[in-house]
Amino acid sequence: MKVLLQRVTSASVTVDGEQIARIHHGLLLLVGAAREDSAEAARALASKVSGLRVFAGESGRFDRSVLDIGGEALVVSQFTLLGDTRKGRRPSFVGAEEPEQARALVEEFGAALDRLGVRVSRGQFGAHMLVELVNDGPVTLLLEG
Repeated sequence: MKVLLQRVTSASVTVDGEQIARIHHGLLLLVGAAREDSAEAARALASKVSGLRVFAGESGRFDRSVLDIGGEALVVSQFTLLGDTRKGRRPSFVGAEEPEQARALVEEFGAALDRLGVRVSRGQFGAHMLVELVNDGPVTLLLEG
C-alpha cells in the first residue's frame, strides 16, 4: 500500500460538478492498494499516518501529528500510485489491486484512521474526481507499508 501524504490548509473533491468532500487544516491522503496488501497493512499505515509528526509546534519543528492539532484527513483512492514507468512510455498497473479488493483496503484505511480519532472525509472510489488542495509548506511524503 502506498500513501501520498500532503499537509494542507484545505482540500476538496468534486465529482460530476458536485463537491462531495472538503476538509480544512489537515492531510490529503492519496491511497493506492497493491496486490499483496492486506487489511492489517492498511490499519498499520493508518496508525503511522495518525501519529506522524508533520505539523509545526511552538518551536517551529515538526513535532505535532494530525491528532495533536485536531486536524482532518481527506482519503482519496489513487491506483495510479502503483504505476510502473520503468519501461516504455505508458505506465503499467499490473501491481495494482483489483478494484473490489482495492476498494475494501482503501475503506479499511479510512475506517482505521477514524477509529484512531481522525475526522475523515472521503473521495468516491472509481469516480473521475477533481481534487483541489492548498499544500501547506509544501509538505509531501510518500509512505509505503
